[in-house]
Amino acid sequence: MLAVNDVSELIPLSQLGAGCCAIIAAVLGGAEQVHRLHEMGLRHGAPIEMVQPGAPCILKLGNQRLGFRADELLSVLVKPGIAV
Repeated sequence: MLAVNDVSELIPLSQLGAGCCAIIAAVLGGAEQVHRLHEMGLRHGAPIEMVQPGAPCILKLGNQRLGFRADELLSVLVKPGIAV
């Protein structure tokens, strides 16, 4: 889990710039939304790269590229600056 001092380093995934990498720190929200994002691979510790910010947003997760609406990413907090 996250320590209190780690929280200040986190940003919503929707604020990550194109080509930037990060590690998923937390997925927040309703149980159904969190479960759906987890099934897609967006879970704590997963490394991601922002391919295209905005709407739709495109992420690289492993060998996959996933498309999301920007509002879905507000509930995903990441620690930026970590290479994938």
